[in-house]
Amino acid sequence: MERLKPYLHQRPKLLIVDDQPLNIRLLHELFRNDCDVYMATSGEQALAMSRDLAPDLILLDVIMADMDGHEVCKRLKATAETSQIPVIFVTGKDHEDDETIGFELGAVDYIRKPFHSVVVRARVMNHLKLKLQSDVLREMAMLDGLTGIPNRRSFDERFESIRAHALREQRPLSLLMIDVDYFKKYNDHYGHLRGDQCLRDVAQALNDNVRRPHDLVGRFGGEEFAVLLPDTDETGALTVAEQLQMAIAQLDIEHRASDVADRVSLSIGAATRLPTSTASLEQHLHWADEQLYRAKSEGRNRTCIQSYGA
Repeated sequence: MERLKPYLHQRPKLLIVDDQPLNIRLLHELFRNDCDVYMATSGEQALAMSRDLAPDLILLDVIMADMDGHEVCKRLKATAETSQIPVIFVTGKDHEDDETIGFELGAVDYIRKPFHSVVVRARVMNHLKLKLQSDVLREMAMLDGLTGIPNRRSFDERFESIRAHALREQRPLSLLMIDVDYFKKYNDHYGHLRGDQCLRDVAQALNDNVRRPHDLVGRFGGEEFAVLLPDTDETGALTVAEQLQMAIAQLDIEHRASDVADRVSLSIGAATRLPTSTASLEQHLHWADEQLYRAKSEGRNRTCIQSYGA
C-alpha cells in the first residue's frame, strides 16, 4: 500500500489551456482550492507542460490562435507519455458536429461557454475522481501480490523507457538478476507460510536499499528478483549488489537447510550494457542470467558481473 499513498493523498493537477486570460482566471478561481492549477496560453505550451507535469486532467479550449484544441488533443493522444491524460474540451461552439469531433479525438467531456460554474465544477471533479480510481487500479495491477513491489509487467514497461533514455544520453545501463539461495529447501524445511514471509522480507530489504528515484526493483516470480540501474556502470552495479548482499545478511533469517550458509543468502548476476548497445530486454536478461548461472556454479552467495557492448 505504500506505493498507493501518493495517489490517495496528493492534490490533483489540473492544466487549463486557453489563450484568453479572463477564461483562465475564472477557471483558476473555481478550482484553486481543490487542485494544483497550471495554466497554458498556447497549444505548444500545453504540449510541453503536459509532458513535464503529467496533469490529471486538461481543460482545453478548442479555438486558439497558434494551434487549435483539436490539434493539441491529437498530439496528446499520439504520444505514449500523454495519451492517458483525460481531456475536456471547452468551447463557445454549440454545434453537435463539433462535439462529435471532440469525442472522436478522445475527449472525455465537452463544456460550453459561457461557463455555468456549478456544472463545470461537478463535471471536472467527477472526471478527476475517475482518473484517481484509474491510477490506483493501474498501480495495483503493476504490483506483485505477495511482496508489494513491482511485478514483471511493470518491470518490462519501465525497461523500455529507461533503455531509450540510456541510448539517447549515451549512459550505461545495468541489470541485476537475483536468486534466493536454496529457496525450495527453505520452503520444504520451514513451510510455505514462512517461505512467503521470507520473500516479503527479502523484497522489502531490496527495495529499501535501492534508493535512487529511477532505479527499480521487481519480482520476476518464485524466488527471483531483478534490479534495473540506469546510468550505472560495472563498478556502480557491483557496489549496489554488495549492498544488497549485506542487507539480506543483516535480516539474519535462519536457513538451516541451505548448503551454502545457515542464514538466507543471495546469488546475483549483473550485466552492464555499454551505451553503444541496442540490445532488447530479452538480450539484457540473457546476459544477467548468464552471470547468475555463473554465480551459482561457483558456489552461490556471491555476485558475478560482466560488461557487454553492441
